Order: sequence, then structure tokens, then C-alpha cells
Amino acid sequence: MSAEKSIILVVEDDDIVRMLIIDVLEELEYELLEAESSEKALEFLNDEDQYIDLMMTDVGLPVMDGRELAKQARMLRPELPILFASGYAENVEVPADMFIIGKPFSIDQLRDKVNSILASA
Repeated sequence: MSAEKSIILVVEDDDIVRMLIIDVLEELEYELLEAESSEKALEFLNDEDQYIDLMMTDVGLPVMDGRELAKQARMLRPELPILFASGYAENVEVPADMFIIGKPFSIDQLRDKVNSILASA
């Protein structure tokens, strides 16, 4: 990995869960963009000057769910790695080139998943 920090867009409508994910990823020295909704996430994704290495999104978002957000994200940024988080991970179908982590996840599970996605990107 280069000296520059990877930038992760975290999309989670639950303030407490989003704060916990942000805290963990900050400790791992990633730069973070926070979005509490799909609409806010799309503002970041539509900003061509904003670099994003990975988008981590909750599946169950209000208005536009995580899968729909992922479709929109891939239209704007075809190469963007996407990690879904879900309390029902075993029941969620994700496209073959996207990733999923089940909630609740440990700090180690989150670290390992994010590191492996970014290493292979």
C-alpha cells in the first residue's frame, strides 16, 4: 500500500453504528467520509474531485437501499469496491464483484475484510 491513506465512504443510517465503524476505521488509519443516507453518499460519489477507495454501506437504508445505492455508485464509478454490511448477511444476495460482512462484526473481522478488499483492488 502506498503512503497515502485509503479513503472509505461509510454509509449507515444508524448514528451509533456509523460512529463505531468510523472509530474502528480511523484507528486503522483510514481516511473516512461519512454519510447517514444514500442521498448524502451520492453527493460524495457525484463529486469527481473526491477520491474514494471503498464504499461500505448498510443494506437496509431508508429511501434507497444499499443495493440500489451500489448500482448507482457503479454507474458513476465502475471500479469502486463495495462492501455491504447486514444483520442478515446469509440472506442477502450481492453481486459477485461486491463483498458483504455480517453484523454484528468484530473489530478484527472489519479490519481483515477492509484490508483484503483494498489489497485486491
